[in-house]
Amino acid sequence: MSSMGSSGSRNTSPLGRVGSRNTSPSRQKVIKTKPRGLDEETVTTFGKAVHPDVQMEDNIWAMLPEDLLNEILARVPPFMIFRLRSVCKRWNSILQDNSFLKFHSQVPSHGPCLLTFWKNSQTPQCSVFSLPLKTGYRIPFTFLPPWAFWLVGSSGGLVCFSGLDGLTFKTLVCNPLTQVWRMLPSMHYNQQRQLIMVVDRNDRSFKVIATSDIYGDKSLPTEVYDSKHDSWSLHQIMPAVNLCSSKMAFCDSRLYLETLSPLGLMVYRLDTGYWEHIPAKFPRSLLDGYLVAGTQKRLFLVGRIGLYSTLQCMRIWELDHAKIVWVEISRMPPKYFRALLRLSAERFECFGQDNLICFTSWNQGKGLLYDVDKKVWSWIGGCALQSYNSQVCFYEPRFDASIY
Repeated sequence: MSSMGSSGSRNTSPLGRVGSRNTSPSRQKVIKTKPRGLDEETVTTFGKAVHPDVQMEDNIWAMLPEDLLNEILARVPPFMIFRLRSVCKRWNSILQDNSFLKFHSQVPSHGPCLLTFWKNSQTPQCSVFSLPLKTGYRIPFTFLPPWAFWLVGSSGGLVCFSGLDGLTFKTLVCNPLTQVWRMLPSMHYNQQRQLIMVVDRNDRSFKVIATSDIYGDKSLPTEVYDSKHDSWSLHQIMPAVNLCSSKMAFCDSRLYLETLSPLGLMVYRLDTGYWEHIPAKFPRSLLDGYLVAGTQKRLFLVGRIGLYSTLQCMRIWELDHAKIVWVEISRMPPKYFRALLRLSAERFECFGQDNLICFTSWNQGKGLLYDVDKKVWSWIGGCALQSYNSQVCFYEPRFDASIY
C-alpha cells in the first residue's frame, strides 16, 4: 500500500524518539515533525524552545510484553501498520497474530474513509482517502479476479462487488487491507440483481440482500445471503411498484427504496423477510432524490428542488417515522451548490455513513462533505472521480473484518 501524499524519509526504527514537552505559554514555536510511518508532514505547536530528543532505551523496548505491544499497535491507524511491518519480523507477522486482532477488534473505529474504485485499462484500481488523517492511499486491487465487476458497497471493513464472469452473474466479498476475497455461492435465481451488504460486527457475520432484477423483472423473490450459513434464503417477492431509482438505504434492520407508484417508500424488514409500503410523500418539485442511511433509525432524503436552473438548490430532509413525513433539516449554501453543479442537468452522486453525507460530481476533483450533527459543510480531496466508471463509497478500514 502506498501513500499518495508527498514523499519523504521515514523513521522505521522501533526505537522511536520522544521529545520533552514544555507547557509554559510564554513563547510559541511551530516545528514540523514526521510521525513514524507517514510520509506527510504534520505541524505540532510547543510552548517554548524544544529540548533535544531523548533516546529511548533499547532494552526497555526489547522487553515490552507482547500483550502490551499488541494493544499499542492495535490503536495505530490501520494504514500506518503497513509501514510499521517493515520494522522487524515480529511486527511483520502482526496481521496473523490472534492477540493483535483481538485488541484491534475492541478499539474504536479509525474513522470514516472514502474508497474510490475504477478500472484503468481493465485493471482494477482503488484509492482510499482517510478523513481523520487527511491523507490518500493507493491500495493494490490486482488480487481480485479479472471479471467485469462493479462496486456494490462497503460495510464493517468489507467491500462487496458483483459482476459477470462470462455470462454468469457472481458476487464476491473482500477485505482490501488483508487482500483476501471469496466468491459467494450462486443465488437460487442467479440474475443481475440490486444488492446491498450489511455487516454485524457483534455477530462477526454479514448479509447480502438481493432485491429486484436490474432489468425490471418483478417476479423474482427477494434473496438474502447469510455468511453464518454460507447460503441464500428465499423471501417474499417485492410487491409490484414503480421504483424512482435503484438507490437503496439500509438502517435499523430495514432496507428502503423510493417508489413513484404508489408514492412513498418500500421497506424490507430483514427480521421478518417481508415488504411493506410507507406513504411518505416526497417534497414538491423534487428533481432527483437519494436515500441516505444515518445512525440508528435516522433516514435522510437528499435532492435538488426547483424547476428552473437559476432557482435550483440542494436540500436535506429527515424522515419523521411517527408522522411519516419528510422534515427539512438543512440546505446546501448557494456557493457550494454552484461549485458542485455548474450545469442544471449535471449528474451528481450522494452517499452517507454515520450522519456524514458526501456529494461528488463529474466536474470536480474533490468531494463535498456535510456533517449532519455539526451542521458543517466542507470540501475534501481524495474522492475524485477518475473516469466515467468510477465509483465512490464510505469505507471503514479493519483488519479483523472476516470474509467468512
